[in-house]
Amino acid sequence: NQSAINEFILLGFSYGLHIQTLLYLVFLVTYMVTITENAIIIFVVIRNHHLQKPMYYFLGNLSFLEICYVSVTLPRLLFGFWSQNMTISFSSCMTQLYFFISLMCTECVLLAVMSYDRYLAVCHPLHYLTIMTHKLCFQLSILSWAGGFSISLVKVSFISRLTFCGSQVINHFFCDISPVLNLSCTDMSHAETVDFVLALVILLIPLLIIVFSYCCILSTILCMPSAQGRRKAFSTCTSHFTVVIIFFSATLFMYARPRRIHPFNLNKIVSVFYAVFTPALNPLIYCLRNKEVKEILRKII
Repeated sequence: NQSAINEFILLGFSYGLHIQTLLYLVFLVTYMVTITENAIIIFVVIRNHHLQKPMYYFLGNLSFLEICYVSVTLPRLLFGFWSQNMTISFSSCMTQLYFFISLMCTECVLLAVMSYDRYLAVCHPLHYLTIMTHKLCFQLSILSWAGGFSISLVKVSFISRLTFCGSQVINHFFCDISPVLNLSCTDMSHAETVDFVLALVILLIPLLIIVFSYCCILSTILCMPSAQGRRKAFSTCTSHFTVVIIFFSATLFMYARPRRIHPFNLNKIVSVFYAVFTPALNPLIYCLRNKEVKEILRKII
């Protein structure tokens, strides 16, 4: 670490006291709701034998990931609102950046794995249980987590070698790639190129798998003779497809484009959407669109 700066200042949401208080309450409630929702899904999947299926195994993985996802950014933001201390050390910033990008990359791969699961369930239902075994489910989940954390390690290793000097202010509410890169006072072309190429790889390859899977699913559904069968097959995929659209539209906008195109205030707004509110929406999307989960939750309540 040859950094001339030992700590950064997260600008966050520098508005009046009343607005900051309102934002603190909104983010606090959102964080608590997100943790509660995803913990309930994990509990229900583990405790109910009717949900011991590959789709719910991956849903439990996604819920655990969402808990980690919001826990990387929101507690630090809430502490900053409470204490008015927005400084963060260089090592803490790099750690936050590493885990945030790792979890995002993991979610990309995990959503692709879940689309492959839906492809097998709809297009090859007779072979589904023989292909999607417990062993394969475990291997695919390990692949998702290992792939996400490995790619993020390469990204952050290049960024952490840069020299930072001059302004210490990060115009964001957490340490994200673009705001951190813009504080570097040395040549960052290699770090930017590596980040951009890996972002395309980790976003586009899973996205291509998802598109291919849903093209096959749509083709199979349209060929079904029964309208009830088409509705049933379509209903098993709508929740996942909705989550995919929300997640990839935001992440492609933020990370699969050259730096310094959009103003940072717009970056912060988009980041709030996918880093704070999306993890709270995902459990609702899955529960509201899934009759089996809704029925089990109704019985538990």
